[in-house]
Amino acid sequence: MLEPATTPAASNNEVVINTDHLKANLDKSCEPNTVNRWSVDDIVALFELPFSDLMYRAQTVHRENFDPNAVQVSTLLSIKTGGCSEDCGYCPQAARYHTEVENEPLMALDDVVAAAKEAKDNGASRFCMGAAWRGPKQRDLEPVLKMIEEVKALGLETCATLGMLKEGQAEQLKEAGLDYYNHNLDTAPEFYGEVITTRTYQDRLETLERVRSQNIHVCSGGIIGMGESRNQRAGLLAQLANMEQPPESVPINLLTQVEGTPLHGTEELDQLEFVRTIAAARITMPTSYVRLSAGRQGMSESTQALCFLAGANSIFYGEKLLTTGNPEADTDKQLFAKLGINKI
Repeated sequence: MLEPATTPAASNNEVVINTDHLKANLDKSCEPNTVNRWSVDDIVALFELPFSDLMYRAQTVHRENFDPNAVQVSTLLSIKTGGCSEDCGYCPQAARYHTEVENEPLMALDDVVAAAKEAKDNGASRFCMGAAWRGPKQRDLEPVLKMIEEVKALGLETCATLGMLKEGQAEQLKEAGLDYYNHNLDTAPEFYGEVITTRTYQDRLETLERVRSQNIHVCSGGIIGMGESRNQRAGLLAQLANMEQPPESVPINLLTQVEGTPLHGTEELDQLEFVRTIAAARITMPTSYVRLSAGRQGMSESTQALCFLAGANSIFYGEKLLTTGNPEADTDKQLFAKLGINKI
């Protein structure tokens, strides 16, 4: 497995990345019991590699850890849409923004189970349930626990994204059979305040700590194209890669602009820069599933193929991601057939 080239740090026994070695692609394995660290500068150096060199490096890491022609398939269902009290600048579900998303009640259990059965029939192996809450109250959580139990009984992996978790709630989710909890960091700490003010970065990290403490798999990534710099994109990846245990699943979203949200009208990110982000995520988190997530509807087949080549090996399947569009299942099946990709 390719690792960042390292030299021991004299002060704290951690390792310091040797950027010269990184650029020269002279990788060395770390000594036992050391902690791998990726600095922002190290990750920027990856972004700045010639495109073919970056893709080669990412594909090499990918092949050392995964079947290069297999992609994990998940389906995401919004079980509670709209009316969120947060001010995330990208989100049409925030109650304060004038979008076409209405505040809807929690879905009925039978409807959620029916959607999960359909997802399984379409080839999904994981079913993710999302609710537009700052965080669930206990009365909100109880029906969701039942949904998790019923979906798990269908033979699907279960995932939930419900906002910030309070003390004791991760334990309840674990007992219900939850496999993954999604809580994105969204962006680098230094850019975070430009996007969200109603919860702190530390709030997000504490929720992830609660999830991890219960041995629930962590799903955490971010959104690219919100006006951040390349250094800030690298900063997001550094936050994720340097966790004591990096997320098992890392969704990389391309901003889907929705009229009425503050980020509508943001200059669109060059799609090759998005591919570079996927590649850098693969290199810095070699054993994580890197999910090609929101924004895929606006990507050409060629761009998606480059993302798979760069190490993306997970997608959301189905026509909608919470409240924004997503390629339909049949379209994905056709693309997988063209590329010789097998579903996990």
